[in-house]
Amino acid sequence: MSQMTDVEAVDALALKFKELKAEIAKVIVGQDEAVDLVLTSIFSNGHSLLVGVPGLAKTLLVSTISQVLELSFSRIQFTPDLMPSDIVGAEILDESRKFKFNKGPIFSNIVLADEINRTPPKTQAALLEAMQEKSVTINGVPNALPKPFFVLATQNPIEQEGTYPLPEAQLDRFMFNIILDYPSYEEEVEVVKKTTSNVQASVNKIMSAEDIIEFQQLVRKIPIADNVLEYAVKLVGKTRPNSATAPDIINEYVAWGAGPRAAQYLVLGAKCHAAINGKYSPDIEDVKAVAMPVLRHRMFKNYKAEAEDFSTEKIIQEIL
Repeated sequence: MSQMTDVEAVDALALKFKELKAEIAKVIVGQDEAVDLVLTSIFSNGHSLLVGVPGLAKTLLVSTISQVLELSFSRIQFTPDLMPSDIVGAEILDESRKFKFNKGPIFSNIVLADEINRTPPKTQAALLEAMQEKSVTINGVPNALPKPFFVLATQNPIEQEGTYPLPEAQLDRFMFNIILDYPSYEEEVEVVKKTTSNVQASVNKIMSAEDIIEFQQLVRKIPIADNVLEYAVKLVGKTRPNSATAPDIINEYVAWGAGPRAAQYLVLGAKCHAAINGKYSPDIEDVKAVAMPVLRHRMFKNYKAEAEDFSTEKIIQEIL
């Protein structure tokens, strides 16, 4: 791939993306938008939060993606008694009475943080530090995490008993908030057919870690017109109540809006969205295509919106 021009590399990425989708579809029925967004966040070098009720194949989706991308994968089931050392690892005494660092499950390319809101803040913070720094500090010594490194966290929206909601600053670390929906009737029939027979679908490896790192660098190199970049920044500005550009609906229903990280992710997401659709530069439509998953977890409604059951999605639709 290193011999290609950037234009050829974008064409190659669009082609690889189609191959990946076809391979994942052998195992995952439907959930088209979720698959697109998870892959987009991987090529943009961002983490994602998957929100959905139990049984919508969140875990299966992530493990299938790690197989087709030939990446190491670990799943951490978050529980109320999980300790930070259960994630990052700990120093242990070996036979020769020397301290040796025993790496935890965070040392993988793809980490599935299952039900991240079930664990206390101290343990959440250990994971989120790793996400931000891409390294883990043990006794003052930084240990770099493997490259590429992604956290795909899942959250169950209905069981709120005994959960610890993620603080706003930690939600901001996730590029996308991806909502998984129930399958359609036809998709559900296919899911039940596939999962109740003894035929197991196997997937082929489509891409290596090196390819992913090259594609991540390519996405950053994609040029973006000033008016498209300014549109992204203005869109984020509009989400902030009492700012110069905030429309009435924001002043009325939003307690506070998205920070600068939202604009960065809108631009990166738009660049990647353009590339996987075979375009060499993103336009405003590409920004709009990623606006919902980028903004929905960065805007917080006020009491009036709660009382009137006014959803964040509806507010974003209005400002788009």
